[in-house]
Amino acid sequence: MTARKSGKTHPVALFTHAACLDHDPGPGHPETPERLAAVLEALDESAFPSLRRIEAPRATRAQLARVHVRRLIDSILDHGPLHYWRMLDADTLMSPGSAEAAQRAAGAVCAAIDAAMSGESPRAFCAVRPPGHHATPDTAMGFCLFNNVAVGAAHALAAHELERVAIVDFDVHHGNGTQDIFWSEPRVMYASSHQWPLYPGTGDRAETGVGNIVNATLPAGAGSKPFRDAWENTMLPALDAFAPQLVLISAGFDAHKLDPLANLNLETGDYAWITHRLVEIAQRHAEGRVVSSLEGGYSLDALRESVAAHVAALGE
Repeated sequence: MTARKSGKTHPVALFTHAACLDHDPGPGHPETPERLAAVLEALDESAFPSLRRIEAPRATRAQLARVHVRRLIDSILDHGPLHYWRMLDADTLMSPGSAEAAQRAAGAVCAAIDAAMSGESPRAFCAVRPPGHHATPDTAMGFCLFNNVAVGAAHALAAHELERVAIVDFDVHHGNGTQDIFWSEPRVMYASSHQWPLYPGTGDRAETGVGNIVNATLPAGAGSKPFRDAWENTMLPALDAFAPQLVLISAGFDAHKLDPLANLNLETGDYAWITHRLVEIAQRHAEGRVVSSLEGGYSLDALRESVAAHVAALGE
């Protein structure tokens, strides 16, 4: 494992890039640039003066190719200039700025992992879009082009020689792409709580990979208690037993009661609670290293509040 200690430590870093605002899926689409604008507003310097703010680099093709087939990478990055929307599926579209945004989103997670492993910034939030956890090795889907957190996990294994990386996903939708990518990879644990049944139709409790996947299903209408019970009784003990050297978070905030795309009823405080618990696990096993990346969340008011609570908890 390659973990270098730098001279100065910044507890929490914010990785983002203006290009992520240029991904435009089109009129009426819920995954709007305004989502990221709301996040950045919630995390402005007046509210979070101690955040170290870093411009996200582009992910390299080699980094992307650790989890995606060349055909998908080329189709996203080598399509030529776009002057219109390009539909990849019924929900997933590209605009002229989408390729750059997707490359910066995946690159943010890799760079944040490098900063965590060096000791420079043990914890980070990647305020990026498009989201990633539905993207499979060969398919862009569910608003996602590249699987940002999966690219980061593979980078941690390859570049930093980690043996145990945990991906935690509390988005209201199951991260089918992340599960698919690491289904047979015992060095990566994937733990997800999500509404069931719901898009994309995966995430049953019986889906366990090689013992490295733990799914907690929540019925429509479930609120704080079932969510916290699932994590307290099942998911957190499994994470503790796995003893990750790095904790990655697919941070979707669409399980909030105000979100229009699903039917869970989490409160803003639930995101602070789960973040605190994940930081505790990271402190026990991973020298405090946590890298979180934005996934869903489609109520702008709930998104502002939830992201602020999440990032505040990362810094405590």
